[in-house]
Amino acid sequence: MPVASAELRVRVPTPFADTVAAVREALAEQGFGVLTEIDVRATLRAKLDIEMEDYLILGACNPMLAHRAIGIHRQIGLLLPCNVVVRTDNGATIVEAIDPDILVANTQQPALQPIAQEARAGLAAALDAVVKRCAAPA
Repeated sequence: MPVASAELRVRVPTPFADTVAAVREALAEQGFGVLTEIDVRATLRAKLDIEMEDYLILGACNPMLAHRAIGIHRQIGLLLPCNVVVRTDNGATIVEAIDPDILVANTQQPALQPIAQEARAGLAAALDAVVKRCAAPA
């Protein structure tokens, strides 16, 4: 799975709606719930009469990890939940998740690092599961 500096990213050949369903299932399997959902396409259409590709932001949270992090550093809530973006791009669907290591890097709270690493591992596993679910038939 390609990893950029601030996100985890996969590209799959499945349609947007199928990929969104796969992302939700994969996140749930890793203990993440979706707390927020922003349909950017619908919002821009409704508010600005602008058309764009499918673009959904899911605010994913693992309650156990969030509880541990908040217990260490109350302001960590400013960086929660972890955003996962599902969007279309040239006939494929891209799924991107913020790297929690990046989120906690500037908190100056070393005790948060193991929690960020657990969150990153869970998000990476979820994206790997999305790839498996959405693999093109052989």
